[in-house]
Amino acid sequence: MNAWQKPESISYMLDEAETWAVVGLSGDPSRTAYEIAEVLQAHGKKIVPIHPDAPTVLGEQGYATLADVPFPIDVVDVFRRSEAAGQFADEAIVVGAKAVWFQLRVIDEDAFDRVVEAGLHMVMDTCPAIEWGKRGE
Repeated sequence: MNAWQKPESISYMLDEAETWAVVGLSGDPSRTAYEIAEVLQAHGKKIVPIHPDAPTVLGEQGYATLADVPFPIDVVDVFRRSEAAGQFADEAIVVGAKAVWFQLRVIDEDAFDRVVEAGLHMVMDTCPAIEWGKRGE
């Protein structure tokens, strides 16, 4: 097990966290972020699209940045390349999120260290759909 896939962090996000800001979520149903947002909704999560265009996606109002979201965020779920993802980890800390999830093949060990040091849960290089699948959910 990698340090960045701690079962307690995964369980917290899948079981307790309710509001998921999905960074990179657009209205394009062919994109992985869209598919995972649907999975999150199917598991009772509120999704918040974060995209420069601030689109409404899957019935939820989008916002251009995390700082624009006018209510608390539990998880910041990042669909960006590894080299761009760290910025959103830092923004998650600033806006008071409780956790950060970097999707499959998104790894930034320095960002992981910063997030954990700030007291948040963080998971990298996996996907909620994969983790729920491991549980048979």
